[in-house]
Amino acid sequence: MGRGALTGAEWERLRPFLPVSNRRCGRWREHRQVIDGILHRVRTGVQWRDLPERFGPWKTVYERHRLWSADGTWERLLRQVQAEADAAGEVDWDISVDSTIVRAHQHAAGARNQSATSPFLKGGWARGTPGRDAVAEPCRPAGGGGAGGEGLGRSRGGFTSKIHLSADGCCRPLSLIVTPGQRADCTQFIAVLEKIRVPRIGRGRPRKKPDSLAADRAYSNGPCRDFLRRRGIRHTIPEKTDSQAARLRKGSRGGRPPGFDEDRYKKRSAVERAINKLKNSRAVATRYDKRGYVYLGTVTAAAPVIWLRT
Repeated sequence: MGRGALTGAEWERLRPFLPVSNRRCGRWREHRQVIDGILHRVRTGVQWRDLPERFGPWKTVYERHRLWSADGTWERLLRQVQAEADAAGEVDWDISVDSTIVRAHQHAAGARNQSATSPFLKGGWARGTPGRDAVAEPCRPAGGGGAGGEGLGRSRGGFTSKIHLSADGCCRPLSLIVTPGQRADCTQFIAVLEKIRVPRIGRGRPRKKPDSLAADRAYSNGPCRDFLRRRGIRHTIPEKTDSQAARLRKGSRGGRPPGFDEDRYKKRSAVERAINKLKNSRAVATRYDKRGYVYLGTVTAAAPVIWLRT
């Protein structure tokens, strides 16, 4: 077992939830070998072509990662690991929400501008004769349309992407979203919370509602607070200075100030530590993937390892 590879116990926890067929002719190369290759690339940020030979053909490892990023396999693995932890009572549902900027490498630019319904296949056209190594992408999420459609943008940091996430009180990611770097945090707040979906072991609906939530001033606006009130989620979000001044100017018509629990707000550091754990993986800390859904798969692939090792 190489450095950073799955241990025997970690592998046994993931193995029952892995796909058993590639839906095409032939057989899968051993999942454990390929997953170790993917995790090695996520951890080190090495180019796919430079993967060590012990992981098998680099193209097999890359295509498995690309396919699992497209069909949601990485997200399902993350949810299953979360479900096991929740069934054991190990999830702290006092969650926090935040985002982090990721610098995009110059190789992340230049993705082919095509829609998810395009008839183009690698190696040929749908009505033509595809090449020997042609791989269809019928389930690839919508992308294309320039850098914005692939989660790339311009911010103060330059050419960047932004990861929006929620984390439980034990510093483990619950949900992840990738957007262009200039996208405001509050615009993705509802999407991040609605993506929390921890299945039950056995019967029962997936858990979606946290016990409480903490966030910084970037989420201090009316739509975010109204959404939390409608769902009955207790929250601690500091009031912005300009909002406080506007409320005071209105006098009694300004209403009461929002509640703020200073001790609960201190637990918001959990999401900051979750970000640090994710960025220990170099392929997460710097974006090399051209496609937005592949980079989201890279970030999501790093998350189950955090859950397994915490």
